[in-house]
Amino acid sequence: MPDGTQAAEPDMPEPQMPEPEMPEPEMPEPEAPEPEAPEPEAPVPDVSEPSADKRETAPAETAAAADGAPAGEPDRNAEELVSQLEEARDRHLRLAADFDNFKKRARQEQLDTMRYAAATVAERLLPVLDDADRALSHAPEGVDEGWLKGVRLTFQQLEDIMASVGVERIRAMGSPFDPKLHEAVGSEETSDQPEDTVVVELRPGYRMHDRVLRPALVKVARPPALDG
Repeated sequence: MPDGTQAAEPDMPEPQMPEPEMPEPEMPEPEAPEPEAPEPEAPVPDVSEPSADKRETAPAETAAAADGAPAGEPDRNAEELVSQLEEARDRHLRLAADFDNFKKRARQEQLDTMRYAAATVAERLLPVLDDADRALSHAPEGVDEGWLKGVRLTFQQLEDIMASVGVERIRAMGSPFDPKLHEAVGSEETSDQPEDTVVVELRPGYRMHDRVLRPALVKVARPPALDG
């Protein structure tokens, strides 16, 4: 400065020395927990194949169960099977027999229908035969023989047509009385014929094959009454 005095030097701040850093106290690291020992797992039974001990004991258990079962059980089962088989066989035989009988009945009915198809018509023609028979039996005297012969031929043709379908006259005169073929309407005393022999035919009977269309009306013989 010009005044001859040294100007006071300005106070310079003293450099501050950095304080030494104190090391931070080291914290102890937490200890890792020791791993716990795993609990023992329960053994899983092996079902794929029985053990040797089980294989050995299984037949023994089966034998013991068999010993404990009733001794007659297999026999009863066998008897039941045999009984069921016999019942099934009997049912089969009965069904086969029933079916065979049905076929026979159906066939017989068919044959009977064909065999007796003309029975109704034949029964309606019987009165015509009766009238023709009575007319020929009571022909008046002096009638033209040619005309009478023509009537007899017509009557014969009618009988032939009836016979062609199985209709025939039932034999009565001199035959033993048969209730299936004859219808008795009276009796006559006679010693010439055995008892219950047809001695009079009032109306002829007819049958078709083995079926009676109409029984014959007859009188039968009876022994003469003894004089008292």
